[in-house]
Amino acid sequence: MSADKQAENQAENHKAERHKARQQKVKEAVDAKIAKAQAEKGVLLVMTGNGKGKTTAGFGNITRAVGHGKKAAVVQFIKGNWPCGERAVLEKVGVEFHVMATGFTWETQDREKDTQAALSAWEAAETLLSDDSIDIVLLDELTYMVSYHYLDLDRVLTALNNRPPMQHVIVTGRACHRAILELADTVSEVQPIKHAFEDGVKAQLGFDY
Repeated sequence: MSADKQAENQAENHKAERHKARQQKVKEAVDAKIAKAQAEKGVLLVMTGNGKGKTTAGFGNITRAVGHGKKAAVVQFIKGNWPCGERAVLEKVGVEFHVMATGFTWETQDREKDTQAALSAWEAAETLLSDDSIDIVLLDELTYMVSYHYLDLDRVLTALNNRPPMQHVIVTGRACHRAILELADTVSEVQPIKHAFEDGVKAQLGFDY
C-alpha cells in the first residue's frame, strides 16, 4: 500500500473515531434525559404561531392516540362550516366531535352570534375536560375564542387546570394567551417561511382541509 493511501486510511479512521466519540456523548446525554423523565401525567400541549399546520399536527396526535386504543374527542372552533377530512375519518373510529358551526368570524360579522356559538362549543369542551374516560382532547382554534373575548380566560384556565390528571389536551391557534402558555407543559410555535396562498394559490380540498 502506498504512503498516500495509508495516510488517507488513517485520516478516515481518525474521522470515524471522532464521529463515534461525538455520537457516544450524544447517546449518553439522551439516555440521561430518558432516565430522568419517568413521571406520567396528562400533558397540555399548545400549538401556536402564524405558520400553517397547527390543526394538522393536532389531528396527528389524535390519530396516534386512537391507533393506540385511546379514547379521543375534538372541539372545533371557527372552522365549522368547512368540510373536514380528518373528521370524516376519525368519527368513523369513534372520535367524538363538537363543532362551532358559525364558521370564520370574519364571515359572520355578528359578535353576539359568535359569542353564543363559542359558549355552546366551550360547554361541550368543559364536559369533555371533566370526563376521566377521555384520554385526549383537541381544542382546535381555542386561542381565538380567548383573544376575541368570546370566552372568559379564567373559565378556560379553570377547566384546563381541573381536568383529570392523566388527560392530555392539545390547544391550537395563533396568538395564544400568555396565561395558557404558562400553564402548558409543551409549547410549539409554527412560523411561516412561505405560503402558497400568498402567491394566489387557493386552499384545496384534501391538502389544506
